[in-house]
Amino acid sequence: MKTVLITGATSGIGRATARLLAQNNYRIILCGRRYDRLHELEKELREITEVHSLQFDVRNQNMLLESMKSLPENFSQIDVLINNAGNAHGMDTIQDGSTEDWDAMIDINIKGLLYVSKAVIPQMLERKSGHIINIGSTAAKEVYPKGNVYCATKHAVDAINQGMHMDLNGTGIRVGAIHPGMVETEFSEVRFKGDSERASQVYKGFKPLQAEDIADIIHFVISRPYHVNIADLVVMSVDQASSTIVNKNF
Repeated sequence: MKTVLITGATSGIGRATARLLAQNNYRIILCGRRYDRLHELEKELREITEVHSLQFDVRNQNMLLESMKSLPENFSQIDVLINNAGNAHGMDTIQDGSTEDWDAMIDINIKGLLYVSKAVIPQMLERKSGHIINIGSTAAKEVYPKGNVYCATKHAVDAINQGMHMDLNGTGIRVGAIHPGMVETEFSEVRFKGDSERASQVYKGFKPLQAEDIADIIHFVISRPYHVNIADLVVMSVDQASSTIVNKNF
């Protein structure tokens, strides 16, 4: 049984992925900040697989390292790392943007991904096997109005993924990124700081991707024969052509 570590596992894509992989005979390490949600999901998944929770904020490297050290022996070998934790905060012009929002996105989307990867890669190198999936965004491939810093962080994820793939070539470790378009999760509610009405408007008039769609793709990618490495994958709903071109019918 392979062990998968998922960051940002308490909601959206992370939670859907944990549920699907649990059903497909993977041992799951759930990582997240929110204890109640972690505990609830762990209890749910324990009915079908082995599961362990780590509560930490990816921005806090010391907390992350201490949490990793606490893993029970049967969870200590991580076969698949899914770098899913990430957020968008605010949607403002560069001149009106909040430096707090910028810090949060840079710290979670870039530094958090690097911290977790740095903690897991050494053991994969030792075994000459492993798989790292970095969850990006279509914002990694293009910039849109008022997306400035968020798009920059996802462009960074794209660059880190490519660099990681190159640096780890020849080590036996597979590396790839999955870049979703619009997925109906808590993403927009977080971005708009709890404004549910504004967030709901984002997904009205068309059928967006669901978290389960991305979970299904992640499962497909990690279950390919070992010589197959899906290095870069962009996925959008049929109604989305770019970050700003969406076919909506009201």
